[in-house]
Amino acid sequence: MKTILGISAYYHDSAAALIIDGKIVAAAQEERFTRKKHTPDFPVNAIKFCLEYSGCSIDELDAVVFYDKPLLKFERLLETYYAFAPKGLRQFLTAIPVWLKEKMFLKKLLYEGLAEVENYDKKKLRLLFTEHHFSHAASAFYPSPYQEAAILTVDGVGEWATASICHGKDNKITMLKEMKFPHSVGLLYSAFTYYLGFRVNSGEYKLMGLAPYGNPDAKQTNEFIRLIKEHIVSIKDDGSIWLNQDYFNYATGLKMVKAKKWELLFGFPAVKPDGDIEQKHCNLAYAIQNVTEEIVLKMAKEAKKITGADYLCLAGGVALNCVANGKLLKANLFKDIFIQPAAGDAGAALGAAQMAHYMYFEQKRTVTGDSDSMQGAYLGPDFSDKEAIIAFKKHKAVYKKIDGFDDLCNNVAGLLDEGNVVGWFQGRMEFGPRSLGNRSILGDARNSEMQRKLNLKIKYREGFRPFAPSVLIESSKDFFDLSGTSPYMLFVADVNKNRRKNLPDNYQELDLWEKLYLERSDIQSITHLDFSARVQTVHKETNPRYWQLINAFKEKTAYGLVVNTSFNVRGEPIVCTPEDAYKCFMRTEMDYLVVNDFLLCKTEQPDWENREKWMEKFKLD
Repeated sequence: MKTILGISAYYHDSAAALIIDGKIVAAAQEERFTRKKHTPDFPVNAIKFCLEYSGCSIDELDAVVFYDKPLLKFERLLETYYAFAPKGLRQFLTAIPVWLKEKMFLKKLLYEGLAEVENYDKKKLRLLFTEHHFSHAASAFYPSPYQEAAILTVDGVGEWATASICHGKDNKITMLKEMKFPHSVGLLYSAFTYYLGFRVNSGEYKLMGLAPYGNPDAKQTNEFIRLIKEHIVSIKDDGSIWLNQDYFNYATGLKMVKAKKWELLFGFPAVKPDGDIEQKHCNLAYAIQNVTEEIVLKMAKEAKKITGADYLCLAGGVALNCVANGKLLKANLFKDIFIQPAAGDAGAALGAAQMAHYMYFEQKRTVTGDSDSMQGAYLGPDFSDKEAIIAFKKHKAVYKKIDGFDDLCNNVAGLLDEGNVVGWFQGRMEFGPRSLGNRSILGDARNSEMQRKLNLKIKYREGFRPFAPSVLIESSKDFFDLSGTSPYMLFVADVNKNRRKNLPDNYQELDLWEKLYLERSDIQSITHLDFSARVQTVHKETNPRYWQLINAFKEKTAYGLVVNTSFNVRGEPIVCTPEDAYKCFMRTEMDYLVVNDFLLCKTEQPDWENREKWMEKFKLD
C-alpha cells in the first residue's frame, strides 16, 4: 500500500492531493485556505488538510511528487531568449534572477515548504518530479472509468510542451505526440482574453461566456475568423498550430500581444480592464472560440487516428472550455469522454501523485467501468455542526437548525420557488474551479430576472456572464440535448427546442443588453444566447443531499433543475469554511444561507459592522 502526496505550486492554482493505495483521499487548492485567488504559493494549508484528513504524517509518505520539472522549464527559458535575441533583454533580466534564486533551487524550496507543514525526517523523504503534461495526462486517465483511452492534454505551456497526445492502457501512459512552445492553443486563447480586457489565467471563461453574444452570420465575425487564420495562427490537419510571433509578446516581453499590430489587424484597440463591451468585441470572442473549437476537434481526430482508442480523456486548462467539449462530444469521435474536473494546474498535483503510484511504483490499476474515481470531485474539507455554530457565534449570527433533512429541503425548495437566492454549504468542498452543489449559490432557473440579480447583486460582476444549471440526471433529457452525463459541469448542451421561445426577426441587430434580457426559454436564467447551457448532471450516488434538494424543488414546481453558481463574489476564491460562507452571505444581497442543517435569513441578521471593502480585499479577476 503506497501513500503519495502530489503538489503543484509556484505558477498558479497551487494545490495538493493525497492518494492511498491508488484511492484519492483528499485534494484541495491553496487559494481556498489563504483566500488569494489562483495563488502560486507553496500549498502549506492544502497539504496540512490532506495529511490531517488521511491521518498521515510526512514521514509516513512513500513519496512526495512535484508536478513538473523546473530544469526543463529553465532550459526553455534560456533557449527562447537565445532564439529571439536581442529581443526580450528586459524580460530576461527580470526573469533570470527569480529563476536562479527560486526555481533552480526548487528542492530546497520544497524541503522548506514541507517544514512549514510539520517537522519531518528529511533523510526519509522520497522527492520525485514528473513532467507537466504527464501530470495532466495522468490526472485525466487514471481516475477515468476506462481500461484504455486516448489522452489529450492542452494548456498554455508546461516545460516545453503546450499540448500532447498520449495512450493510456492499464497502468501505463505512453507519450505519442507533443506540440511545443511558443506554439500554444492555451496562449492563443489567453492572448484574446487579454486583448478583450480580461485577466490572463483567470478570465478565459469570461471570453468563452462572451462568445455566444457574437453574431455568427455577421460579415465582421467571418472577417475576424479569416484574419485570425491568415495572420495569427496556421492550423494543420493534425490539430497542431503555428503562431505568428510577429503578433505576440509573451515569448520575450512582459505582455501577451503586440497591441498596435492587433489594433491595425482588427480595427479597434485592446479593451481596458472593466471597459465597455461592444458588439465588435463579442464578434471577436465568437471568432476565436470558433477557431479554438476547430483546433481541439482536429487534435481529437488525430488522437483517435494514432491510438485507435474508443475513449478519450482530457486535461489541461483548455479542457475547461466546455463549449469546445460540447462540440467534441457531439462529433461522436469516441464512445465517451472523461474530463478531469480540476483540469488546470491544480489537478496536475493529483496527476503527479497518480503518475508515481502507477508508473514509478508500478502498482496495479483496477477499473470498474461504471464510473470515474473522482467521487464527484468532493475531495476537500467538511465541517461539523459544532464548527458552524462557533463561526455563527463569532459574528452574532441568528440561525436555526431544521430537524430532518426532508424538512430542510422542502423549506429551501419553497424559498427558491419564491425567487430567493440561497447560499448552499454542505459536506466536502469541491476540487477544481466549479462549484458542484456543496459550495454553491442557488436560484430558480425559470425566473427571468435571476441572471440579472445574481450578476449585479450577488456576484457583483459583468452582467453578460452566464449561469449554469444543476439538473437531476433523471430529468436532464427533459431540458437538454445531452447524450450521457456531465457531473462536472464541463459540457455545453443545447436547450431542447420545445422549451425555446421564438425570437424576433431583428434579433441579430439588437445590442448586447437587448439580446441578454430578451426571453429565450422557460428556463431563461441558464439559457445562453445561442440556446445552449453549461450543464451539471446531479447524481444521487455522489451527492445525495444536493440531489434531494433539487428533487424537492421538482416535486414543488415540476422542474428538476436549479441555477448553480460558485459560492463567492467576483475576485474571491470559492468559500471553504462556514465563516467564509457567512461573510460572503453578509457582503451580498443573498436572501438565505444554509450550512449543514442550519438556515439563516438575511433580514434576521445583525448589522454587518465588519463589512469589509471586499472589492479592495479581493483583486478583481
